Amino acid sequence: MKWHGRCPACGEWNTLAEEVRRESAPAGRARRARGSAALKPIPLSEVQTPASSRLSTGIGELDRVLGGGLVPGSLVLLAGEPGIGKSTIIAAALGNLAAAGRKVLYVSGEESAAQVRLRAARLGEDALAVPTIAETDLDAVLATIDAERPDVCVIDSVQTLNAGELSSVPGSVGQVRQVASRVMDLAKRRDIAVVLVGHVTKEGTIAGPRVLEHTVDCVLQFEGERERTYRTLRAIKNRFGSTNEVGVFEMAERGLVEVEDASSRFVSEATRAPGSIVVCAMEGSRPLLVEVQALVARTEAAPPRRIANGIDRNRLSLLLAVLSRHARLQLGSCDVFVSVVGGVRIEEPGADLGVALAIASAAKGVPARAGGTPLAAFGEVGLTGEIRTVSHADRRLAEAAKFGLADPLHPGTVGTVGEALARAFGPAVAGVVEDFGTAA
Repeated sequence: MKWHGRCPACGEWNTLAEEVRRESAPAGRARRARGSAALKPIPLSEVQTPASSRLSTGIGELDRVLGGGLVPGSLVLLAGEPGIGKSTIIAAALGNLAAAGRKVLYVSGEESAAQVRLRAARLGEDALAVPTIAETDLDAVLATIDAERPDVCVIDSVQTLNAGELSSVPGSVGQVRQVASRVMDLAKRRDIAVVLVGHVTKEGTIAGPRVLEHTVDCVLQFEGERERTYRTLRAIKNRFGSTNEVGVFEMAERGLVEVEDASSRFVSEATRAPGSIVVCAMEGSRPLLVEVQALVARTEAAPPRRIANGIDRNRLSLLLAVLSRHARLQLGSCDVFVSVVGGVRIEEPGADLGVALAIASAAKGVPARAGGTPLAAFGEVGLTGEIRTVSHADRRLAEAAKFGLADPLHPGTVGTVGEALARAFGPAVAGVVEDFGTAA
């Protein structure tokens, strides 16, 4: 026994956490008495799979991200920033399940039963019919779940439960790991679909030990800003479905409302002002039209600011370098701001062409030419200035045509950034800008 300020395994400082178990583990002699008989392996073709159907939450966007609904016996982790709408969507889902005849249970560790009722009151009568307990002791919670045997149970949140066999405080690494392990054991034995609501860190990542994400079957994360209307729900991990799906929600007076056709909302709000381009993006298997806006302004600051909201900042720097080298768009003395309207975040490279056109339009102060509708574009921009193909081009084009966005710019119509700029702004701007002052 000696003091350790540095972990001998990973080399990090101040990461060791003390865990004191109040009950000693079985002695080695007792473990050996139980025997260790050899097991007979079974071919996977002979393994019988249960024919259990998924449990629909009654919220289409949530079911899509889950892969069709909750799987009995599964463990789902739902994380997001405070106030983003985690408890609201879970309360609505439990209300729909209860109305469909499913047995549900809501375990609140952060709020009293009275506080939970105040939130459920604005969600309708179905949410008020959900049985609720307010408890943080893990043993009491597990005993209640085992006695009630609900089809779906929600624990809000996993960081508030306290395992009595550990002396550490709730929310610590050891506590979260022990809580998740024991809840998972009960869920698998009783075929109960359990949803764990989790916290996030200041950086936006899921709080707690990494083993928590490995333990659960599905990890969902709410994204968006509390001040904005739209929220997106993504699956970071899903053992029972795809991780490429995304759900779009809108915060309304009666809680979160699913947005089944998000493209229509974004296209209707899109402008034809300089710096505005509609991007045909793909969110999993779902095409999504979003507006990308850019602002370019001269600055005396050194270095100039590069602010990206909704896209990766490193991707923005790459596109600025490509525009500088292959389109003679010199923005070294200008601040550049790029934002995806509505609080949506785009991770795929198919948005490159739209972002590049929005920056060029803002720098020139000239709107893109597309008749009476906003200009739509998609395609990946390479380091040599070429426009590279992206997946599901036919679905992107069909989504653009659905909303009357004719003749989008894509890898099938333009081959380089220069060609795209000429098509978007006309021959007079084909050379784009060598001097920002002249362009202004």
